[in-house]
Amino acid sequence: MTDHHAFAQVEAELAERGFTRMVFELDRIESLLDLLGSPQRAYPSIHLTGTNGKTSTARMIDSLLRAFGLHTGRYTSPHLETVRERISLDGEPVSEERFVATYREVAPLARLVDERSAEPLTYFDMTTALAFATFADAPVDIAVVEVGLGGAEDSTNVLQAGVAVITPIGLDHTEWLGDTIEDIALHKAGIIHPGATVISAAQEEEAARPILERCAEVGATVAREGSEFGVLRRAVAVGGQVLTLQGLGGVYEEVFVPLHGAHQAQNAAVALAAVEAFLGAGARRQLDIDAVREGFAAASSPGRLERVRSAPTILLDGAHNPHGMAATVTALQEEFAFSKLVAVVGVLGDKDAPALLELLEPVVDQLVVTGNSSPRAMPPQELAALAAEVFGPERVEVAEEMPDAIETAVALAEEDVPGELSGVGVLITGSVVTVADARRLLKR
Repeated sequence: MTDHHAFAQVEAELAERGFTRMVFELDRIESLLDLLGSPQRAYPSIHLTGTNGKTSTARMIDSLLRAFGLHTGRYTSPHLETVRERISLDGEPVSEERFVATYREVAPLARLVDERSAEPLTYFDMTTALAFATFADAPVDIAVVEVGLGGAEDSTNVLQAGVAVITPIGLDHTEWLGDTIEDIALHKAGIIHPGATVISAAQEEEAARPILERCAEVGATVAREGSEFGVLRRAVAVGGQVLTLQGLGGVYEEVFVPLHGAHQAQNAAVALAAVEAFLGAGARRQLDIDAVREGFAAASSPGRLERVRSAPTILLDGAHNPHGMAATVTALQEEFAFSKLVAVVGVLGDKDAPALLELLEPVVDQLVVTGNSSPRAMPPQELAALAAEVFGPERVEVAEEMPDAIETAVALAEEDVPGELSGVGVLITGSVVTVADARRLLKR
């Protein structure tokens, strides 16, 4: 069997576990990792939670650590094109061959755990175990691991990481995590273990309180954006921004980050502080500025205001909750001077679609609503009815399928534009799944 066939078979077996099935308890993953010899104990780790910015921050941390000569493992979710993106070694998704080999080691033990448990291991339990086993096998010097959902009861919370990172907390996944920011923060603070160093982005007061209480309870040290570190200055630059960052160890100037928006500057400050904490920089010791600049310059975050075409400019952005969409809209206003912008929007049925649409309305001329490949996608006609209330029916078009939605949006963007297309754009947003669907079509 070719590598690709074997990989497709493994993907199918993983999918049988139910891609969106959620079971929050750590017994099963702990049993599986015990049978595997506790691979998650073979290396130190940086563990990230928060509502928005986790993946971008994880990717920046990874890039910085590699600039300091470390071998890294990175585990993030969801993926855009292939499950292999979730598990990366030294910045690259694992190969099909390695993914299959690790799966074949883990699968028989997973079946044993399934037989003993009331509920079988979930898709996410399995990819988490595969990541930890891959990292131990590589071996890596450090793992950068993003929580799947929440924190306390997330499968990744077997790490007991020395550095815990908390990106901004807002309302999302309320059906699992609670209806208030305080409840959500309480779940997320569960990744803080005794003796850890906690790097926290600026938080609303209701989120900050549970985090600080948890730190006090377990004897963790906390560094907060705005107190111990932060963004001192930022200037828009071609292809990104140039930052002056206050780190734990001092001021880092002239740092170019090839990502757009104030939210990415904030993510960069958090990433730098996490790496400083891990490498032991602090009050009297600053990291090498050349390595810091190199690490940030090499950072990327696919599907986060990612430009995939020009004339007209097509941007992909995975914003799927109000906090994320507000950051995207601010970045569009600050960094892209579009004379005309058409948005393609597809959302999942459990998201706050009216809030997303209201945030987009002031910056978007016309809207094309569509579906996406998730079974949880909101039907386009239902989304169109919500959009018509916000935008007015004359500014809303419906295209059931993504290829038609992109074609319609490009035609609308180019309409009535004399000659030069440099000022017109198409933004594809509303869900990571929507972005993944569009990216497959546009990145060919």
